[in-house]
This record gives sequence, C-alpha cells and structure tokens, in this order.
Amino acid sequence: MKEYILLFRHENANGKVSPEQMQQWMKQQMDWIDSIAAQNKFVSGTGLLFEDAKVVNHKKVVTNGPFGDVKETLGGYIVVKANSADEAAEFAKGAPVLQGEGNTVEVRQIMIAG
Repeated sequence: MKEYILLFRHENANGKVSPEQMQQWMKQQMDWIDSIAAQNKFVSGTGLLFEDAKVVNHKKVVTNGPFGDVKETLGGYIVVKANSADEAAEFAKGAPVLQGEGNTVEVRQIMIAG
C-alpha cells in the first residue's frame, strides 16, 4: 500500500465565518478523518495556521503571509494509505473543505526513500 498526501487549498476564512461555523466545520473534518481511520488508512495530518506565515523565495528573501493577491492558500493536509491515486482521490471527495466554492484537495503520492 502506498501513502498519499491530501492538500487542502482554500481561502483564508479567518474573520469571515462565525466561531460556530468554524466549530461545525472542524467537527465535519474530524468525522471525515474518523471514517478514514476506521478503515485503518489514516496516517497523520493537521491544519495549518495563517497567522505568522512566512514565505522564503529563491533569493532567500522572507515575506509575511497570508497574501492578499493569492487566490487560495494551503490550509492543512492529511496523509492516507491507499492502493492507488484513484482510491486516495475517493477519500478526497469526502473532504469537508470542498463545501467552499473554488476550494480543492490535491492528491499526491509520497515518495518513500529506500
């Protein structure tokens, strides 16, 4: 079985949604992850904070984020075990982040050294 990372891309929702809505989304996210874990296919994952974000470019210049000109931002990820990218994409279809218009889940196989 291979490992795949599911990358959640969406707009920064901080300040745009109520704490109640955020709590509801977090519950949906945990329920979704629990459904993958019940199949023994969840490896790990976490959300990523927007506050204090930094980007270092090829000239080693550090800039602050999040960035107003960026349409979508990496908001978190999970790692799953799957037999194929298609199976991992089926997990991705259930991601609550997809409730937001324009949001995406990118599925990429993790390269295992050795």
